[in-house]
Amino acid sequence: MTAHLSSTPQAPVDPARSAPVRRVHLTVVRTPGPPLADERGPVRLLVPGRRTPRPVPPPGPRPRLDAPPPGATDDFGPSWSRRADLPDPQAVGRQVVTSALEAFAGRRPIGQLQALVSPPLFTALTQRRRPRWCSEGTAPLVISSVRVCEPVDGVAEVSAVARRGGRAHAVAARLEGLDGRWRCTALQIG
Repeated sequence: MTAHLSSTPQAPVDPARSAPVRRVHLTVVRTPGPPLADERGPVRLLVPGRRTPRPVPPPGPRPRLDAPPPGATDDFGPSWSRRADLPDPQAVGRQVVTSALEAFAGRRPIGQLQALVSPPLFTALTQRRRPRWCSEGTAPLVISSVRVCEPVDGVAEVSAVARRGGRAHAVAARLEGLDGRWRCTALQIG
């Protein structure tokens, strides 16, 4: 509530008693209340026996590249590299794809991939069956096109087309910048 005072005299007053009479006027000012429950947003209903769906995680886990907090030392394990510190991803992607397909074809030992791929991927490649089109036949294996997409700083996604015996096959790889060089963390051969 707000009170306004007005200084309008009610009746002629004796000049000897020249004190004006004041009136008090009350004005009601509405204050905004909290929003109603239906104005806040959509209401999610919970159904007994059903789990609510989890939110979709953001793509690609990437650590922060800020300076570590004082007193924290990371002397062990790989460190992430920025794109400016890494070589051309297209040349490295072509090398990874070519080396992997030559290893599956039996033209190079699979141990030579260890320097190019991450340890979990190397373990998976050594235990995985080789694609039939790679291991059979004598026709030359040709990598015809390599394309690179960099969705995040320090990550490159490589897609390539491998041709052998008149047929085309798709190959995809994910490269991540670790310790100043590209390392393949995922490889898919179709």
